[in-house]
Amino acid sequence: MIRIHAHAHAHAACLVVLLAACASAQAGSLDATAKTSDGKALEDAAVVLEPLSGSAPPLHTGRVAASIEQRDREFAPYLTIVRAGAAVDFPNRDPIKHHVYSFSPAKRFEIKLYAGKPAQPEVFDKPGEVALGCNIHDWMEAYVLVVNSPYFAKTAANGHAVIHNVPAGRYLLRFWHPRQKAGPPAREIMIGATQVRLEQVMDVVPRIVKPKPANDANAY
Repeated sequence: MIRIHAHAHAHAACLVVLLAACASAQAGSLDATAKTSDGKALEDAAVVLEPLSGSAPPLHTGRVAASIEQRDREFAPYLTIVRAGAAVDFPNRDPIKHHVYSFSPAKRFEIKLYAGKPAQPEVFDKPGEVALGCNIHDWMEAYVLVVNSPYFAKTAANGHAVIHNVPAGRYLLRFWHPRQKAGPPAREIMIGATQVRLEQVMDVVPRIVKPKPANDANAY
């Protein structure tokens, strides 16, 4: 009986490994490039794949998925993408205090004047676009895009983004940028075992970096 049980256990383990290998073999990737209407590489464009078939892996709600720092009286990074239900930390790396807030419908909150790291992260539980500001330094701005999918990426300075390990199937592809005039329409694509490559032109307003006064160590 012990030998039979051991063989059955080994067979089950092999089956699990085989299924995992098959799933991995069927996973693909999306290689996307975003450009402006005049052909320049577009940084900080969100690329999101929403499953139209199958189901996405569950999210551990409340787990810290990202960190948005205040550094040199600026937010970093400019754009953060998280899945709905994820938590975000807001550590203050400056020697002065900040007052982080958002009035966006998808997430209204404020972290009043503080230094260091807030006691609790902020949970972004609704999908949508969230604009961030500082109540003390009005030139500071950043954005959080909350999505209902684990398959997303944002473009780097070269306009390039890759989403890896996407299960084969049908997806709705969305592009979004904080400064877009109008978002490009979503489109349906198929992801298979091979990499999908595509390019998207986006109509965006150039970013104007607001001037900031000289740093005063005695002020906020």
